[in-house]
Amino acid sequence: MLPWSNFSKMPWSQLPSFISFHFTFLSFLPHISWASEWIDYSSDGYATMTHYSLPENFIAACGCTSMSTDYPTAAMNQMAYGSSTSYGPACGQCFNLTLLNSFLSNPPFYPNVTKSVVIKVTDLCPLSHSGWCNATTHGPNAHYLNFDLAWPSSSIPNDFFPSNEPLYGYTDFGVWNISYQSVSCTNWKGWNNAAALGSVVNLGYSACCPNNPAGSTNDTCPSYSDDSGIPPDTQTSGFAISSPISLLPIVTLAVSLLSHVL
Repeated sequence: MLPWSNFSKMPWSQLPSFISFHFTFLSFLPHISWASEWIDYSSDGYATMTHYSLPENFIAACGCTSMSTDYPTAAMNQMAYGSSTSYGPACGQCFNLTLLNSFLSNPPFYPNVTKSVVIKVTDLCPLSHSGWCNATTHGPNAHYLNFDLAWPSSSIPNDFFPSNEPLYGYTDFGVWNISYQSVSCTNWKGWNNAAALGSVVNLGYSACCPNNPAGSTNDTCPSYSDDSGIPPDTQTSGFAISSPISLLPIVTLAVSLLSHVL
């Protein structure tokens, strides 16, 4: 028997507590479903790297200070970033990224020098139907992680991405296989500039960019989309709950409440 099947016999004095209890309980259902949608990645491994243009002093998804753009930063693919909008658990984290070989060229290009850069995640690379940021828990896109490096940048040499133009006919391979290691942000070039650390103050709760997150709840950003009831998958239309939980009890309760209140 449904818990609200005797709703019509309920005294009006009990109505507020009845509504509060059931809606508080039901509000947790999307979070239970969505928790498994985010990619749980290791602290080191392999990924792909692309690059994009980020204007200087631009305030990206995490809400990190504009001065952060004076130093190496990157966006992370959405389902690893941990939010479909605004800030997520990846914000503020630092990684050492090392180029391994070009991904798309034939034959693959292996540089004869090791190129690495320590970046701070300040931005979200949105999920899409195509592209290099569309990996999900259901399958990688070559790898489960993609770092979209903000480049060109005054903080990264113009020749950071090596090439062999006489052989390939171009200098920008676009996509690289890389290795990554999670590192302390004390290794990031912007660490000694206080103005490059933290969040934009006047954004308040719309920004989250810890100086040196270590993975604890006290120094790591929550998921803005989880907290706001926004689906992790931005390609999902409407309010989607990707789980076997049925919406019928919710609809039944709503109809029942309306029929007795109106």
